[in-house]
Amino acid sequence: MSCLGIHSLLRGLIVCGLSAACVGVALAGRVESGATDHCQIGAYRFSDGEIVDIARSEGDTFRGRKFDGTTGVLHKNGDGPWTSTLGWTDRQDGHTASFTRCATGEIEFDGKKARRTPFDVTDTVFEGRGEVKLAGRLVLPKGHDPLPIVVLVHGAEQESARDSYALQRLLPAENVGAFVYDKRGTGGSDGKYTQDFDTLAGDAVAAMREAKRIAGARCARIGYQGGSQGGWIAPLAATRAPVDFVIVSFGLAVSVIDEDQQEVALEMRLKGHSQPEISKALEVASAAEAVFESGFTKGFERFDAVRAKYRNEPWYKDIHGNYTHFILPYTAAEIREKGKDFIFGTPFRYDPMPTLRAVEAPQLWILGEDDLEAPSTETSRRIKTLIGEGKPITLALFPRAEHGMTEYEIARDGERVSTRYAPGYFVMMRDFAQKGCLWGSYGSSVVVTKK
Repeated sequence: MSCLGIHSLLRGLIVCGLSAACVGVALAGRVESGATDHCQIGAYRFSDGEIVDIARSEGDTFRGRKFDGTTGVLHKNGDGPWTSTLGWTDRQDGHTASFTRCATGEIEFDGKKARRTPFDVTDTVFEGRGEVKLAGRLVLPKGHDPLPIVVLVHGAEQESARDSYALQRLLPAENVGAFVYDKRGTGGSDGKYTQDFDTLAGDAVAAMREAKRIAGARCARIGYQGGSQGGWIAPLAATRAPVDFVIVSFGLAVSVIDEDQQEVALEMRLKGHSQPEISKALEVASAAEAVFESGFTKGFERFDAVRAKYRNEPWYKDIHGNYTHFILPYTAAEIREKGKDFIFGTPFRYDPMPTLRAVEAPQLWILGEDDLEAPSTETSRRIKTLIGEGKPITLALFPRAEHGMTEYEIARDGERVSTRYAPGYFVMMRDFAQKGCLWGSYGSSVVVTKK
């Protein structure tokens, strides 16, 4: 999802009577919310050991995910087997599923039987920063052996992570425990939703300690996995209390302001605009960013002036960015009135580099080369600099992968449509959680690590 999470702002503007288009996203880039009491939901194992996870998706559909990254949405097909569409497209992919016996822990996928994998599941309520009550869940493979545990640090979504995060099952199915929790102000957790990194890092530390408490002797190693906005929070949490590893997925080593600037520049470049035109677009973005940074209280004269200056230019319609485009169509009065309800304490100027240098635990940074929402070029350069300084960091860059670590195709309208998760992405996280390093090859990724 957008690292800032401004999609939440847009949803509020729509409710208040303004119109715009928005696609919300959650784990690995897509929203999947809803009740968790459906017997279809679970990680299922075939006789050959392969795993398919079935998770709730939009409406009455379910999403299937395999550990190799293939995924599709399962749609009810009358009285017959459920049929699947490829990735996030509307195109049939030939896969089918039957859930008629899911109450007994068995499904059929492509005509093959699979049994639901049993886990040791502990639901809990623990205190986050400031004694706020947070709802969490520890999921461990059955047994007594010690194993690594990954604390799943949320992105900017406002949905329940306990309902939507498939990694809470995919990782335990591969002998890695997972602790998932609803961030404050979402799902079953108390408190007010915030994007204050300092507060959220405190909550992540509390989640890590709760996972260790429940797991007891079964906790051999513990660390964080943070996607998108969680890529700012997980390393910060790792400087507050010792952990064994940190995994950042499609995160950023730049500020929130830099994220928007880089996205505007990248999108304008991809649309064929010249450098002078990109510079003008960045001028517009800078004025918009100042309005956001002020909490929608000032900067409107500058914003109105720069919009009036360029709004008739042919390139103006292509300005997007991570959040700039959300306020471009609206008057200052509309933005001021509607935006005041969506001030989340975002630290727009937070510089993550001192934190990344201070983290002592091994870090794995997984980036998509074609990420538009969290452009990876500058972040990749900065991570390589830290590696060159001798920091225990591994960088994995996946070509043709975008935000959420998904591969994509271009639709007729020119928009990207994700087709699957990058091969090797899930495997890479499992291996790093187990050993704190990578070995072998992981799909088409290019891996850089300390020599």
